[in-house]
Amino acid sequence: MLRSEVARHGAARSMIQLSGLTKAYGDRVLLDGVTWQLGDRDRVALCGPNGSGKTTLLKMLAGLEDLDAGAIVKPSAMTVGYLPQDGLTHGGRTLLAEAQSAFQGLIDLKAELHALEERLGDAAVPEDEHERMLVRYAEAQEEFRRRDGYAIDLKVNHVLRGLGFGEDDLEKPTETFSGGWQMRIALSRLLLSGPDLLLLDEPTNHLDLEARNWLEEFLVDYPHAVILVSHDRYFLDTVSTRIAELNLRTLTDYPGNYTDYLRESQARMDRLRQAKKEQDEEIARVRLFIDRFRYKATKAAQVQSRVKALEKIVPIDVPPARKRVRFTFPACAKSGRTVLRLEHVRKAYGDTVVFRDLSLLLERGDRVALIGPNGAGKSTLMRMLSGVDPPDRGTREEGHQVVMQYFAQDEATRLDPTRTVYETLADGSPTNMVPMIRTILGGFLFEGDDVHKKAGVLSGGERTRLAVARMLLRPSNTLLLDEPTNHLDLDSKDVLLEALEDFGGTLILVSHDRYFIDRLATKVIEVGNGEALVYPGGYEEFRWSKAERARGGNGGGTVRTVVRPPAAPVSKGSGAQPPQARGHSGAAAGGNGQTSGQAAVVPKPGGITAAPAEAAAGAREREEKKRLEAEARRRKRAADALQARVTDIEARIAQREGEMKRLEAELSNPDFYADKDASRQAADRHQALMWDLGDLMHQWEELQQQLQDLG
Repeated sequence: MLRSEVARHGAARSMIQLSGLTKAYGDRVLLDGVTWQLGDRDRVALCGPNGSGKTTLLKMLAGLEDLDAGAIVKPSAMTVGYLPQDGLTHGGRTLLAEAQSAFQGLIDLKAELHALEERLGDAAVPEDEHERMLVRYAEAQEEFRRRDGYAIDLKVNHVLRGLGFGEDDLEKPTETFSGGWQMRIALSRLLLSGPDLLLLDEPTNHLDLEARNWLEEFLVDYPHAVILVSHDRYFLDTVSTRIAELNLRTLTDYPGNYTDYLRESQARMDRLRQAKKEQDEEIARVRLFIDRFRYKATKAAQVQSRVKALEKIVPIDVPPARKRVRFTFPACAKSGRTVLRLEHVRKAYGDTVVFRDLSLLLERGDRVALIGPNGAGKSTLMRMLSGVDPPDRGTREEGHQVVMQYFAQDEATRLDPTRTVYETLADGSPTNMVPMIRTILGGFLFEGDDVHKKAGVLSGGERTRLAVARMLLRPSNTLLLDEPTNHLDLDSKDVLLEALEDFGGTLILVSHDRYFIDRLATKVIEVGNGEALVYPGGYEEFRWSKAERARGGNGGGTVRTVVRPPAAPVSKGSGAQPPQARGHSGAAAGGNGQTSGQAAVVPKPGGITAAPAEAAAGAREREEKKRLEAEARRRKRAADALQARVTDIEARIAQREGEMKRLEAELSNPDFYADKDASRQAADRHQALMWDLGDLMHQWEELQQQLQDLG
């Protein structure tokens, strides 16, 4: 259940302190004597392995879970808002009324003002009561103004639109919205209430990309403390200023964002393992001395001294190393140059037209991300591309030798509930992949006796992980993946991401995980308004191109392909920022369609009004510094990913060239042509290798150009 309190004006901003906090479930200890503190403007991301107690800690901070020992010290006036992962439903109000209920205190004050106005207009009211009402009216009006009551409608519309609700949704009953939208309603009400401590457990699970971008900016500007749990690496990088790792029954702080945490935690773990090794060696030496001289009278004092020293040693506790699963897709014959083609396709459901006249060509080696708001038609397009749903009009053409796998959003529900986890993967897997089954299952958190569980008893998240693992073991040269990262933790995402990076075929992907898209996509297709617009490049290039189109007013529906942004930075006078120098302004331009010359009035969270230009100069400077640092990290990640692909392609080029040289040596032998069938096959193979080599060289040149553009 959502637990949030309406923030009172002037609430204290003191620290929250955990003092000796202990929590256990039976023999399983999650927290053991934890002492920790939180500043009033900290944005902390809780990280740690599955089952380490992140959600439990959030519930204890929200007052929904009892402590076994210790205390959580916080000011009595502090308000706390908690968003759980799921289980929230709303009913009995319209969407607008539900969102406005976050300001119930102000709404009651407004009703009092209206009642006082009517009463003051009554000539029959005695003069002394009239004077008292005037005083109360002035006090109430000042309080209403001071708490920014006149901006309630503006704030509500800003938050609801940011989370993806349209104008037509405002008067709909809340009970008519699906589960994912129910969570958005809860999140909107929570953000509008502006609590002093905001606790968010997987807030991005049900948000599309635009809503995630908006929520990031909102939380970066949020004036109070935030603690969040998320499996979206990009989101953590942008929002968090501290990482608190929950592991080994304690909290360990790391300053910076998630990328900084990965680097520092690895260095800390290396130091911890080295210290553990040295401690074990020292203990072994001491025990060896004790065993050797235990019965020598002349060494009795030294032996006793070492026995006591050994008893005082506190063993260093090192968490088990997380398994790094490296996986290669099973071999599959290469498809033809053309993989999928849609020509003049129309698709509608009743009166709702999803696509009017869509033509689309996908070629071998394309890595395409489908992007658009929920309900725009991404899954419909995936079903048409896969052949599951035929178009109402137009044609779908599948290329030569295409071996396709389609991972649907509801793929987890299609698993046979009577099969065990192991049997689910073994069925249909090539013989040479069977030895990899246990390794892959371990990478997706199925260990020990978990592999013998029936699929029917698994949770929704476990079934999704199992469905993804099954997909990895089946040979294909074309993958269509519709939200494969839902319910995957960061480690499982890494397994899938690395496998897809090494996949040599064609990839079409729907995902709301921007880190995933950044690492994989070389082309973005924006789905919406009955069309599919093609943007060369990754997600950052897509955002830049969209901002450019909004700035130039080129939003017409006839555009099919959007030009890749230039490598060189645009001059300051142009009013636009290329991906290499983008900031929040670029995202805003792409999100609300305003041109660079228009000023948008955007309310600040928590009712804080914008500062004067002079006072904001320092904030802009800090924001620019943060933006540049984030950009440098993004460019480094992008460069590393590109370099890995360049290395892979260079290895493939070398292999093709070696095979061509071998064939050329055979073809140069006059006796080789005595066998006409063999010589013809060799010549055909040589021709295919030439085409393949040319394609690889073209990809290599494009990647080198992208590396050069990154500087």
